[in-house]
Amino acid sequence: MDLIATVLIAVQSALPFWESRYAIPLAIQGGYPPVAAAAIGIASNLAVVVVLLLLLEPVSDFLIARSKLFEKFFDWLFTRTRRHSERFERWGALALIPFVAVPIPVTGSWTACAAAFVFGIRFRYALPAIAAGMLIAVAVTTITMLGITSVHGMLG
Repeated sequence: MDLIATVLIAVQSALPFWESRYAIPLAIQGGYPPVAAAAIGIASNLAVVVVLLLLLEPVSDFLIARSKLFEKFFDWLFTRTRRHSERFERWGALALIPFVAVPIPVTGSWTACAAAFVFGIRFRYALPAIAAGMLIAVAVTTITMLGITSVHGMLG
């Protein structure tokens, strides 16, 4: 296991819109051991989730207190988002699981952290829900990639 490849998996897994659900299959495709790729990718992605969940509220409070521009932005964001909050009000943190699990752009753990913040979902509920969704997304993308690779290997 190459140090550069390990760092690349960790960095890619931490990136918004990419995350572990794409970094892990890419690493496996590149010859990295699947279990190691999954462990590094999931750990890196979860570390970002923990930081985001812990810091979004204090950072936004800090920015609001010091800038009218940020105050207006967060007022706009909360007003706009909470108008569409029926699913989150009904299901709470459980709504985050399918939101993260569907491996399409803008439905990853970064966006789920923002949703948890906006809808006031507490850390102790948001973290396991986001982690569960992340594990499902990683499984879906990895199994799909392995299946495509197997079929490609059989055909050519």
